[in-house]
Amino acid sequence: MFTGIIEALGKVLVVVEEGGNKTFTVECSFIEALKVDQSLAHNGVCLTVTGFRPEGYIVTAVAETLRKSNLGKIVAGDLVNLERCMLMNGRIDGHIVQGHVDLTGECTSIKEENGSWLMEFTYDKSAGHVTVPQGSITINGVSLTVASSHPGKFSVAIIPFTFEHTNFKTMKVGDIVNLEFDIIGKYVKAYMQ
Repeated sequence: MFTGIIEALGKVLVVVEEGGNKTFTVECSFIEALKVDQSLAHNGVCLTVTGFRPEGYIVTAVAETLRKSNLGKIVAGDLVNLERCMLMNGRIDGHIVQGHVDLTGECTSIKEENGSWLMEFTYDKSAGHVTVPQGSITINGVSLTVASSHPGKFSVAIIPFTFEHTNFKTMKVGDIVNLEFDIIGKYVKAYMQ
């Protein structure tokens, strides 16, 4: 369980294909605090730390994860948003994030607005996911508030701190992002059906 508040950017150092899976070696600022079998969100995808190398820790994404997320497109040198699992005795600063990506979306617009950024994203509406204005959405693991919402399309406003401390600062129109829709909204939708 996560909150969508990014702790650090990790740099992917090595990507190794192993059958249908990919193993990543990642460098980060809090490596000393990690241990084997720990959950860690990478661009919003919950992966398990499986080992360490002198230069970083190791995680593996299986074929299903690669198919549903943007991790299959990650190459050495890319930056990923990192968040350790939440502590149950603290504040939840973002919203409840499972680390289970629902699908990918595409960045279709980035507009600087005098110190903030308005970003628009599209996604496959046939999957039945919905957003609502002022509701929660997780993009690449970042907990954000929906600014505008339409079927298969929404926008978010990015504050300078989030822009500078996540991989939003390297995002371009056409980039593929991981989307996790609000868990409460998913349960309400399922119940109403």
